Amino acid sequence: MQGKLIKQGAEARVFHLPTFLTAPEGCIAKERFAKTYRHPDLDRHLTARRVIQEARCLQKCKKSGMDTPTVYLVDIQASTIYMENVVGVTVKHRLLGSQATNYADVDQEALAEKIGTSLAKMHTQDVVHGDLTTSNLMLRDKDGSLVVIDFGLSYVSALPEDKAVDLYVLERAFSSTHPNTESLFEHILEHYGKGYKKSRAILDKLDEVRLRGRKRSMVG
Repeated sequence: MQGKLIKQGAEARVFHLPTFLTAPEGCIAKERFAKTYRHPDLDRHLTARRVIQEARCLQKCKKSGMDTPTVYLVDIQASTIYMENVVGVTVKHRLLGSQATNYADVDQEALAEKIGTSLAKMHTQDVVHGDLTTSNLMLRDKDGSLVVIDFGLSYVSALPEDKAVDLYVLERAFSSTHPNTESLFEHILEHYGKGYKKSRAILDKLDEVRLRGRKRSMVG
């Protein structure tokens, strides 16, 4: 793969290709690599399925009106998705840069609305992200639009439990990385509720998930 390696995780390598077709900012190439502990035929099958599932989830979210990276090309043989290089800053970086002033220069209500509305659209499509953190939420430089990225663990599910866990993972990300954002997260849930007609069941289930999480913490 020609390009600059910008991230490597347990499942994939992410590259920035400075030139790609007519895309002014180049593109991002996400390449899933082989798992040597699996039989080669099984590995190819599972990897291809994950690549297709990630691309489909991205497309479902895009069609719902969410801002997600545009998919340019899916190369099944190379286990690679070529997608838009989003120019912006992560919500994590934005909040960490304002932490010393207790986020005084962050429009928290506007941020909460953007996040809550985006997640409502995603869950309305029965797409579960699987790794919601403030690192996987970006704000575009050009217009401040909120972009949800990295759908590598995403899947389709209508179960309230799965969607509640999605929200719980994000809540834990806020509490562990960004202190004093409890009110911000509550506003995210408010906008999520406004944007998703079936949110009541998910929010009720979220309370159960929180309780289980607290019990696990107490047990250790």
